[in-house]
Amino acid sequence: MIQFKALLLKEYREAFRDKRALMVALMMAFMAPIMIVVMSKIIIEKAVDEPAVYIKFTGAEYAPKLMAHFEKENLLDFANVPTDEQAIWDERSIVIKIPDDYAQKMADGKSIKVHLQADFNDKAVGPPVRRINNAVRSFSLSIGYKRLLLRGVDIRLLNPVKLVEQDTAKPDATFILISMMMGIYMMMAAFMSGLSVAIDSSAGERERNVLEMLLCQPVSTLKIVLAKLFSASTISVIGVLMVLVLTTISVGFVDLTKIGATFSLDFSKAMTLLLLLLPICFFASACQLFLAFQTKSFKEAQSTVNMIIAIPAFVPFALMMMDDRPQWLDWAPIAGQTLIIEDVFKGVEINWLAMLATSGVTIAVTVALVLAIAKKLKSEKVVMALS
Repeated sequence: MIQFKALLLKEYREAFRDKRALMVALMMAFMAPIMIVVMSKIIIEKAVDEPAVYIKFTGAEYAPKLMAHFEKENLLDFANVPTDEQAIWDERSIVIKIPDDYAQKMADGKSIKVHLQADFNDKAVGPPVRRINNAVRSFSLSIGYKRLLLRGVDIRLLNPVKLVEQDTAKPDATFILISMMMGIYMMMAAFMSGLSVAIDSSAGERERNVLEMLLCQPVSTLKIVLAKLFSASTISVIGVLMVLVLTTISVGFVDLTKIGATFSLDFSKAMTLLLLLLPICFFASACQLFLAFQTKSFKEAQSTVNMIIAIPAFVPFALMMMDDRPQWLDWAPIAGQTLIIEDVFKGVEINWLAMLATSGVTIAVTVALVLAIAKKLKSEKVVMALS
């Protein structure tokens, strides 16, 4: 125990010695809340607000009621575009051509072709075009219903079966996309915060010959690995705690009421998230140490270990794309935690058995990695970077 304490103190001194490297390691914790606020405001603005769309109309004088409907939908004439946005909308060049026989065909009850011209490959043009299509469709339906009524046809005959949707989701469920982002950032904080410490205490110490000196002492390789694991994991836990605290503060600046959602991270939710992410912190550090010891140099360790940062970002998006998830994903590391974090933010009841299972599997994999590293450190090839 005295030996382990000495090793742990040595690792902590190494980790906290370089303040600049430590700040870089915890940069994710500072950046995540800012990114969450910015992304949340963009998502809410796109989901709720309908900014003005400026269109170059030809033949607008032939269809005054259609033009009034467009104006009601905030689809305005290009002549009204603000000066600072004129170049943008001129480049998009959305044109609607109304035929000169519009009024005559409308009076005769005939079909009218209104032409929409735009660069449909331009992503910026996509949302305005969809809004124009919806506006024309709604206007066309209203005219069609009126024509049927004039002919004595009950328009209810067009909808013999009506589907009534009853949303059983809680109000917080509309916050799902933003909450998924928060879960990803917390996972990434667990992986990124202790990254530099894990690389420095493995590949870095090997290049500085510190690892060789440690192994020459009457200390077991398991104690050495555990000391390095606890040191890197401590920084990861600090990063996760900072993300939790700063995110709670920063989300208060986002008006979630626009999407009918609320957000509150009380003590019980925070403790649940922390219990979920603690095994991930140790798992991430164990993975980083394991990969770093397989490399031959510090530079190679940096490029190799950095690749696993993509895992906590890739897994949640993969889960979101799956319509029918396999049962074993509820227990797998990262995947299981992602699903439970989603439940925490949605406000649904936590499946404590699933939480215990995924935490147990994560800890078991971490233990296996630690034992594998301890065994490899007994090999001269690994210590001297000969393989």
